[in-house]
Amino acid sequence: MKKPNLKQQYRVNEQIRVREVRIVGDGIESQVVLTSKALQMAEQRGVDLVEISPNAEPPVCRLIDYSKFIYQQKKHQKEIKAKQVKVDVKEIRFGPQTDDHDYNFKLKHAQGFLNDGDKVKAYVFFKGRSILFKEQGEVLLLRFAQDLEEYGKVESMPQLEGKRMIMFLAPKKQPSGAKKLQDTDEAVEAPVREKKAPQQKAPKEYTGPKVEGENFDD
Repeated sequence: MKKPNLKQQYRVNEQIRVREVRIVGDGIESQVVLTSKALQMAEQRGVDLVEISPNAEPPVCRLIDYSKFIYQQKKHQKEIKAKQVKVDVKEIRFGPQTDDHDYNFKLKHAQGFLNDGDKVKAYVFFKGRSILFKEQGEVLLLRFAQDLEEYGKVESMPQLEGKRMIMFLAPKKQPSGAKKLQDTDEAVEAPVREKKAPQQKAPKEYTGPKVEGENFDD
């Protein structure tokens, strides 16, 4: 459903049908007057009577040029929007037996995400019988949080959800400007298996980090 524009949100001049209103404006003392008198005052000043608080008792109206009023409202909305910071959630995936090289690779990425003002969703994925190592997964996530304490704070402690043990980290510092919200979360995962890179002769050997944003399996 399309939102009404600003000009449709405010009643002005003869559109205001209540008996009396409270008027405000530059150089005007707040007072309750008959709507007919408020319209006369607006005409004498060469401005409009704009209803700004229709639910007040009585409704509050401002004596101001309507075009100027709409311009001020649009400018105010833009300023609010510019100050809003949109936070992305980046995913970091581990296996229950992640080696130190892969761990440090993901730790570096998490530091960058938190520095950029993003939240981090770190999780350990358990396949098959590896669920037996859930305590080991919890220890790994707590170590991860400790190594990132300079950059972020734990928003939720590790919790097991199905085959995943999940922990959320929030940045300690907010970015200075508004960030562009990305359509998808970035996941930093383990090195690829042979089925995704059949040309590799030794699929279990780590061949170096992939380009950020690609999917990796444990």
